[in-house]
Amino acid sequence: MCGIVGLFLKNHDLEPSLGALLSPMLASMSERGPDSAGFAVYGHDRAADGSRMRLYKDVGPPAEVARRFGLEAMAGTHGIGHTRMATESAVTTKGAHPFSTGPDQCLVHNGSLSNHNAWRRRLVHDGQSFETDNDTEVAAAYLTWRMKQGASLGAALQAALADLDGFFTFVVGTDQGFGVLRDPIACKPAVLAETDDWVAFGSEYRALVDLPGIEAARVWEPEPATVYFWERDRA
Repeated sequence: MCGIVGLFLKNHDLEPSLGALLSPMLASMSERGPDSAGFAVYGHDRAADGSRMRLYKDVGPPAEVARRFGLEAMAGTHGIGHTRMATESAVTTKGAHPFSTGPDQCLVHNGSLSNHNAWRRRLVHDGQSFETDNDTEVAAAYLTWRMKQGASLGAALQAALADLDGFFTFVVGTDQGFGVLRDPIACKPAVLAETDDWVAFGSEYRALVDLPGIEAARVWEPEPATVYFWERDRA
């Protein structure tokens, strides 16, 4: 059991408050993942390596991890976060989510993949390297591999339905936006909400209750085996 949150801002006026909005969302998922936590924030300014993404993760309670890195004060266009209850690998900083395997790409995951070892071998053969034995890192690398071949985020997620076995909810961050995908059985909880100002994801509705305008938002449970993604205007 893990917790996932994501926030994509449509209203540019909210961008200075991205971290202030995302931080309580992450903390609200503490019971679902007390072992470690992490988040990725996408800003307008690029670092020396050209990246817009800033990724932070560490062992410890989610609210403490958020405070440690100053999430509340961060500005940006969108962000995703994860709280981990370890089930298949050690509790380490490297094992915490999000996992990033490509420029400005990251993924958080609730669930378990049954064919990740086979995909790890294939991706290593194609030049991908791995830092952990975590199945989520394989999922991230798989999407990176697909997008390197020219697939859009939406197309890469669609292909994952055929290629990745197991049960999962994915939330993926890229330079331009974020996507959501649940496996065909969809046994892991998930909720989406959307207003004219933002799109938000939470493993549970309580992650969304403090967002501005939530009372008027369209709120729904993502359908199984259905790709959802939002991207910013590249202009």
